[in-house]
Amino acid sequence: MGILSGKTAVVTGSTSGIGLAIARGFAGAGANVVINGFGTPADIENERSRIETDFKVKAAYSPADMSKPAEIAEMVALGEKSFGSVDVLVNNAGIQFVSPIEEFPIDKWNAIIAINLSSAFHAIRAAVPGMKKRGWGRIINTASAHSLVASPFKVAYVSAKHGIAGLTKTVALELATFKITCNCISPGYVWTPLVEHQIPETMKARNMTKEQVIKDVLLEAQPTKEFVTVDEVAAMALFLCGNEAAQITGANISIDGGWTAA
Repeated sequence: MGILSGKTAVVTGSTSGIGLAIARGFAGAGANVVINGFGTPADIENERSRIETDFKVKAAYSPADMSKPAEIAEMVALGEKSFGSVDVLVNNAGIQFVSPIEEFPIDKWNAIIAINLSSAFHAIRAAVPGMKKRGWGRIINTASAHSLVASPFKVAYVSAKHGIAGLTKTVALELATFKITCNCISPGYVWTPLVEHQIPETMKARNMTKEQVIKDVLLEAQPTKEFVTVDEVAAMALFLCGNEAAQITGANISIDGGWTAA
């Protein structure tokens, strides 16, 4: 019996990268999962069916657009309708854009705040009533080292991730007597499609080669000089779901190779 047997987890932004690793980690611990995110229908169905095959649990897919509150509420309702509850919520969906502030497109600011910050509020708002009713829940928000420190050219992302840290603390305090915890995990640079795709933008913004961006921008911040892995983040998320983590709430847990220790 896994620690999440009989429970259901909703993981946003989970068709690739960190979110997919978390969804698979939870399924390996016995949870039914609702995955969500972008991709081709064939790729998404492949990941969904692999979760069921690999872990002998049920997996559903929600196509909810994380910029639309009504669709986010429908995603949570899908978990409750399909599996009877939403016990664990992971707010992981995120997008990025890199640009000097005076050139930063307003529509990019609005989209990053909506998807990286507001979507977590809407999902928590939808999931909390059921968690309170059942007297148990785990809410985990994927923040970033950028919830603690800033980097140039990422004004919207840094603002959103600082907001996630504050949201996490507030929700933790509100739910402290209901056996529902709320924490955020702050990875440093993880080798994911999100990081890979921002390299050309950073090359342009800083007039660097790809190799220079990886060595002098991405890994410069991390004393270990290694990327964080998606499995390391997933393992922490799973730990936070266990009974041993019952008194960890309102925490911002860094997995950043020492970046924010400096």
